[in-house]
Amino acid sequence: MSQRTPIVGGNWKMNLHARDAKQLAEVIAQRVGGLDKAEAVVFPPFPYLLQVGTVLKAASGGLTVKLGAQDCYHESNGAFTGEVSMSMLKDVGVETVLAGHSERRHVIGESDELINRKVRAALEAGLDVVLCVGEKLEQRELGQTDAVNAAQTQYGLAGVGAGQMGRVVIAYEPVWAIGTGRTATPDDAQGAHRAIRGTLAAMFGDKVAQATRIQYGGSVKPSNAAELFSQPDIDGGLIGGASLKADDFVAIVEAASATVAAAVG
Repeated sequence: MSQRTPIVGGNWKMNLHARDAKQLAEVIAQRVGGLDKAEAVVFPPFPYLLQVGTVLKAASGGLTVKLGAQDCYHESNGAFTGEVSMSMLKDVGVETVLAGHSERRHVIGESDELINRKVRAALEAGLDVVLCVGEKLEQRELGQTDAVNAAQTQYGLAGVGAGQMGRVVIAYEPVWAIGTGRTATPDDAQGAHRAIRGTLAAMFGDKVAQATRIQYGGSVKPSNAAELFSQPDIDGGLIGGASLKADDFVAIVEAASATVAAAVG
């Protein structure tokens, strides 16, 4: 395990309503507050960002659990019906945003160019970014995993300076493992993460590559979190379904924290 602080994100996607979101945020903030060896972020749906952010701040006494947004738009304002700007997100307490999630790429149809514009706009606005990359099943079966991840990483970070990379997290999320119950083996996940780190080294140099956190996002559960997080290039997880259950999400954050403690001890 490296000295990088693992980061565990809870992507709630298009789930929950106000009451459930509030209750989930309260429990997570209270139970994660003492875990200082790992970082936690939750990504609620847009309508509940302000409410969840208020709960996180009140429950933890200072946003131990960070507030994230599932998406953003690259323009500062204007006639873009249905979109949400960076300044609006910051106005309600958002600190980090997702960009390039597989569902945005393959369900909504976002292009590499649009994802890159969002990444650059978020960084310029002072927000942190989680850039998601990952291959589909047919690409994996053709042996294209590393090539797909490299291309998505290169496109997503085009125009980003090395000095900005301290605010970027990469999330490797094999599309075939999202919400399917299928998970890459720890060795397979580690191999993909190592290759992505190699791409970062080619783009920004080894020092930046070694400092950049790369999460795994593919059906992470309490039962497999510790083994995944113990891999040298896996720095936490981007959690989908399990993040909707407080016990599961907290257990995954605990696994990330414990992995650091074991490596140090």
